[in-house]
Amino acid sequence: MKVVERRRTPAEIREEFERLQREREERRLQQRTNPKGTISVGVDATDLFDRYEEEYEDVSGSGFPQIEINKMHISQSIEAPLTATDTAILSGNLSTQNGNGGGSINFALRRVTSAKGWGELEFGAGDLQGPLFGLKLFRNLTPRCFVTTNCALQFSSRGIRPGLTTVLARNLDKNTVGYLQWRWGIQSAMNTSIVRDTKTSHFTMALQLGIPHSFALISYQHKFQDDDQTRVKGSLKAGFFGTVVEYGAERKISRHSVLGAAVSVGVPQGVSLKVKLNRASQTYFFPIHLTDQLLPSAVFYATVGPLVVYFAMHRLIIKPYLRAQKEKELEKQRESTATDILQKKQEAEAAVRLMQESVRRIIEAEESRMGLIILNAWYGKFVNDKSRKNEKVKVIDVTVPLQCLVKDSKLILTEASKSGLPGFYDPCVGEEKNLKVLYQFRGVLHQVMALDSEALRIPKQSHRIDTDG
Repeated sequence: MKVVERRRTPAEIREEFERLQREREERRLQQRTNPKGTISVGVDATDLFDRYEEEYEDVSGSGFPQIEINKMHISQSIEAPLTATDTAILSGNLSTQNGNGGGSINFALRRVTSAKGWGELEFGAGDLQGPLFGLKLFRNLTPRCFVTTNCALQFSSRGIRPGLTTVLARNLDKNTVGYLQWRWGIQSAMNTSIVRDTKTSHFTMALQLGIPHSFALISYQHKFQDDDQTRVKGSLKAGFFGTVVEYGAERKISRHSVLGAAVSVGVPQGVSLKVKLNRASQTYFFPIHLTDQLLPSAVFYATVGPLVVYFAMHRLIIKPYLRAQKEKELEKQRESTATDILQKKQEAEAAVRLMQESVRRIIEAEESRMGLIILNAWYGKFVNDKSRKNEKVKVIDVTVPLQCLVKDSKLILTEASKSGLPGFYDPCVGEEKNLKVLYQFRGVLHQVMALDSEALRIPKQSHRIDTDG
C-alpha cells in the first residue's frame, strides 16, 4: 500500500489565495495611512571638549560641562486615499533654534492622471511665512526616463517669491540612475548626480553649482548580507563652505527598528556625532555637536563611544527583549494552530499505522541484500548548545515513514519542508527544525542531521560512524 500526501482542492487553494490578497491589500492601505514623522533634537555638547582656560574655571557652575538642546524640529504627514486615483496629504512641522522658531501646515491633493504620470496641488501657511501655493507634476517620458517639476509661490512681507525645481532622471542600466536638477528662485542651483544601487552596495556621486552652496560629493555604502541588514557607509563632501568627511553604520535591531550612527568631521564645522533611529514610519534624529575644532580625542570618543554603548545595549537589553518577543509570538502561533496541529498529528499517526505492513516487507527486502535500514529517525527541534539548555526538545519519531520511502537501498528527499511528508507533522510551529537519521547500510552504522528544507540523499560514505576507536 502506497501512502501519498493529501493535496488541497482547487476551492481550498482559491480561498487561501483570496485571503492572502485581502491581507496584502489591508497591509498596503494601513502603511499608506500610517503617519510619517521626523523628530530631530540638536544637542550642543561642545563644552565637553572646548573648555575655558583655567583662570575662568572658578566661575560658579562651571565645574561640570554644560550640555544643551539648542534646536528641535518636528514634522508629521499622513496620506488619506480618497478614491483609486485621488489622495489627500496633510503635513505640518515645527522648528525652534536658540529660543526662536515657527511652524507651518500644508495640505496637498494628488491625482494619478494616467499610468505615466500624476499631478499634485499644494497649499500651505505658517506663522513666519505667508501662504504657499504649489504645483508638482510627474511624467514618464520613456520607459527609462522621467521628469518631475515643482512650481511654488511663497507670499511674505517682502513680496512674492517664486520658485521652480525640475528634475530629469534616466536609468543608465538596471542598477544605475542619473539625475539632472535645476532649481531657480529660492537657493538657485544646478545639480547632477549618479546613483548606483545593488544588492551589496550603494554609490552616489554628485556635483552642484549654486548660490550660496557649491560642492562635490562622493558617498559609498556597503550592505552586508546578514539577518540584521548591517550597512557601513562613508562620504566625502567638499565645496565653498569647507570639507566634510562622514562615516558610520546602521543595523536592524528589531523587526521594525533600524539604529544608525555617523561621525562627521569637517572644516570649519568641527566634529559631530549623528544618531538616528527609524521605527516603522517614524524617524528620530539626534545630531550632537562635539567641538568646533578637529580634536583627535573628539573623533575617538565619537567613534568608540557609540560602539561600546550599542554592544552593551544589544547584550543587556535588545537580545533579551527580542528573545521574549519571539517566544511570545511563538506561543500565540502555537495557540492559534493547536487544533490544526492536533488534526495533522492524528493524520500522521493514522498514516504510520497504514505503513506498518509495507515497512515490514521493505525491511525484509533490504536485510536480504544488506541494504538500507533506518534504525532511528527524529524530526523537530534539537537543542545541543549548552547556552540553550533551558529550551525544550520537541521531536517526533519518523523511523517508519522514512523507511517507507526507501527504494532500492536509497532514500532521496528534495529541498522542501519535511513536515509535508506522509507520516510527518510539524511538532514546533515557527521554530527551526532538523531531521536526524541513524541508519545501517551494508552492516555499517551511519548518522546524519539535515536542516528542515535541506535536500537529503542517503546512503553516503560521509555519514559513516567510525567505530575503530
